[in-house]
Amino acid sequence: MVHSPLRLRLSRAALVSNWRWLKAQSHGAACGAAIKADGYGLGVREVASILAKAGCRDFFVATWAEAAMVAPELDNCSLSVLHGIRASELDLAHSVGARPVLNSAEQAALWRGAGGGVCDVMIDTGMNRLGLSPDEVGAGALDGLDIHTVMSHLASADEDCDQNAAQLQLFLEIQQRVSAQRYSLANSAGICLGRDYCFDLTRPGLALYGGVPRAEAEGHIAQVVFPEAEVLQVRDVSADAHIGYNATWTAREPCRIATINLGYADGYLRGFSGRGSARFGEHKLPVIGRVSMDLVTLLEPDGCDVAVGDWVAIDYDLRSASTQSGLSQYELLTGLGQRFERVWE
Repeated sequence: MVHSPLRLRLSRAALVSNWRWLKAQSHGAACGAAIKADGYGLGVREVASILAKAGCRDFFVATWAEAAMVAPELDNCSLSVLHGIRASELDLAHSVGARPVLNSAEQAALWRGAGGGVCDVMIDTGMNRLGLSPDEVGAGALDGLDIHTVMSHLASADEDCDQNAAQLQLFLEIQQRVSAQRYSLANSAGICLGRDYCFDLTRPGLALYGGVPRAEAEGHIAQVVFPEAEVLQVRDVSADAHIGYNATWTAREPCRIATINLGYADGYLRGFSGRGSARFGEHKLPVIGRVSMDLVTLLEPDGCDVAVGDWVAIDYDLRSASTQSGLSQYELLTGLGQRFERVWE
């Protein structure tokens, strides 16, 4: 078997610890898990299995293809498909055993006309993305449906702004108008806004995987993802030598550089050029020159003796890496490519 020169060390303990903290902050509401985008890039089957064993019972994916992939891991659990339903997916929907989250009057009519069944519903309270409008609800678009969960999505919960309270007030009004078993508004950041936003069910995503959505979560959310790359080459360069494309870095004095098997094809994007870093033991190796498709060049500090075949750990605390690169924490997670071997520990 040929092993990849890239790997993600993934922490089961950190994933479970993050879910348990979010559950504790949900003020008695059930705490689910958004596992769309292949479990935010970590591997949806493994993520679902770990969280289900920890006690999570409510899971959310984006599409029916994702639902079909993960459903076998989720015995005795609830699975919802956030993008709703299309006519071509009706047969699959009834065989998979997941619930569509109906997002429009047209989807509600399609589901009702196909014989219906238990469903979830998304109401738009101000994001203007997916979801039925309150006017469509008032016009009877949901009449006759067997609704398990009514949900909405907070647009700016990671900020302190008036929109949060406005969406909460509108969702409270929807709660009085639409009968359902449960109501759900809070994502990871919404959980941090407090009890009023938690309702019956919370739906964290980012924070499960090590992202810090708001200051309230700082110090409570553990890093889950630890990228590592193998050293491909080590070389000495002279003073005034240029490194990488377009000669964006020039050696001020003779130095030693290490090139690793990593690049923007793996999701380590050019925003890390001149800003990112890696670790070898106690040594920090700054990224120098431009990140290219498959290669990154590191400056080896004095006293560091990294060699070809050694593994270096990429600095990838999500909040810090976001500041370094200009990428969102979501992009940092979901962009990690398939050339990484994913190793759960």
